[in-house]
Amino acid sequence: VSGSEIPVFFQERDGPILPALKFIHQYPSLQFTSVQVDKGAIPFLLGGANCMCPGLTKSPGSRMAEDTEEGPGLNKGDAVIVYAEGKEHAIAVGVMTMSSADVRKENKGIGIEIAHFLGDGLFQTKEIK
Repeated sequence: VSGSEIPVFFQERDGPILPALKFIHQYPSLQFTSVQVDKGAIPFLLGGANCMCPGLTKSPGSRMAEDTEEGPGLNKGDAVIVYAEGKEHAIAVGVMTMSSADVRKENKGIGIEIAHFLGDGLFQTKEIK
């Protein structure tokens, strides 16, 4: 919560502290770890679904940190901001359920557990009292 009482960060149960989408939109120059999903994933994510691995790997419009010899670009448990192909602003915030190397290798199942998305209750919150 900020001095203006608009949600800035949030935490689900004992998970990581994550930035709220309104904060991300207000300060786009901040460099949070991010991924980009293809256009086909947009309606599902905006409906509250988790991000499936194919949405991160199947299309030239998807983007995820490159893996190196030293390890995966993203680790299981990393917080990520989710952008969508062709969209300027972030559409969701979540946590990686597997490393980016495993997402590419397995290419099935949930890749990101979505904690917050455009239009959800936190996004619609005007202020916290």
